[in-house]
Amino acid sequence: MKSRIQNIFLTLLLFLGGIITAQTVNVGELFITSGTTMSTVGAMDNKSSGNLFNDGEFILYSHYNNDGLVSFSSGSHSGITRMIGSTGFQQISGTMPMQWNDAEFKNNSIQPAFHLSNEVSISGTADFKQGIIDDDEYGGLLVFENKSKHINVSDNSHVDGKVQKSGQEDFTYPIGDKNKYRFAGISAPKEILSSFTGKYFFEDSNALYPHSQKTKEIVLINNQEYWTLDKTAGNSDVMLTLSWDETSTTPADILVSPQTSIHIVRWDEAQNRWIDEGGVVDSDKKTVTTPVNVSGYSVFTTARVDDGIVLPCSTLTVFNAVSADGDGKNEYFKIGGLTECSADNTVEIYNRWGVKVYDTVNYDSNGNVFRGYSEGRTTISKNEMLPTGTYFYIINIKYSGTTPQVIKKSGYLYLTRN
Repeated sequence: MKSRIQNIFLTLLLFLGGIITAQTVNVGELFITSGTTMSTVGAMDNKSSGNLFNDGEFILYSHYNNDGLVSFSSGSHSGITRMIGSTGFQQISGTMPMQWNDAEFKNNSIQPAFHLSNEVSISGTADFKQGIIDDDEYGGLLVFENKSKHINVSDNSHVDGKVQKSGQEDFTYPIGDKNKYRFAGISAPKEILSSFTGKYFFEDSNALYPHSQKTKEIVLINNQEYWTLDKTAGNSDVMLTLSWDETSTTPADILVSPQTSIHIVRWDEAQNRWIDEGGVVDSDKKTVTTPVNVSGYSVFTTARVDDGIVLPCSTLTVFNAVSADGDGKNEYFKIGGLTECSADNTVEIYNRWGVKVYDTVNYDSNGNVFRGYSEGRTTISKNEMLPTGTYFYIINIKYSGTTPQVIKKSGYLYLTRN
């Protein structure tokens, strides 16, 4: 009881506007209520017996160690922890994970500004104003919980190391390496208990994952950067998005025209080689996305692939807009020249979560065209009208010439209902 009273007294002292310059130690219960600000200039140490609940504003100008409980009240969304430094790096350490609602990282005195050796989970918004969080060198982990997000990520403020995302929303990883922010993104998993961990490496993957060991359609593998994505909880799978930056990290020979040849490739440990995961390029956003859920996890990077042999037909024309509104225009997904190329073809369409909503063989041979309804042998919600949005298509064209091959084309499809 004595320690509890002592901590309540200390809390009141700080709430009245004082700033403690020496180390602040909590051994009992410390509550920062909504609308209240607490600041520490010296290091903050929450001992194993300490319970710290932050529903207000907690400003730390130095290190933050936790060996007890750091959290916020159930149902509260008002708490924010501000790591603000000006005289050197700030350690975020301890033996017990911390649970923060909102967070602000702002330290322009040194890079990396934050040495993360503990696990910190964010339930609200993390604001990356200034300073890199290094959990790679120090063994920590930054976790974004379900419905959490981040803002203001840049070369000057991101995570150098691993970031874990839990929940069922799509997510862009605020990751980088060697002072370069190079994000990766995932589509929304179907299960709320899903968890995926991402990391970026600004280095050549060839020494660990030989670029000479690859499937035949892969022509050139990015030799300056790679990412890892691991499934750490749940059974859901995701589509993966990788970014590029022609001014700093991504080799120019990967980005040459046509950019449709840029795909995502994955190192397959079972096959001991790189395999093609496909790619839908968005040149404006400088990203490439797998058209469907990835077939496995671990190591990924960008590459150029051979689009295949020249088919004995005119160039395919894909009309990637479907407006199923009954006006007679763009009523179905039209693919000009497909039958001329090969009657032996398949068409698959997936939603933004990587779920197949349409498939057929020998497309448009007997009225089997995509009109905005879920149809196929293995699709969900059969015969239901699909919602307005962006979908992905995959066209597989089987060519049985002198060298039989399957040519795969993929891209975005836009569906509107009115």
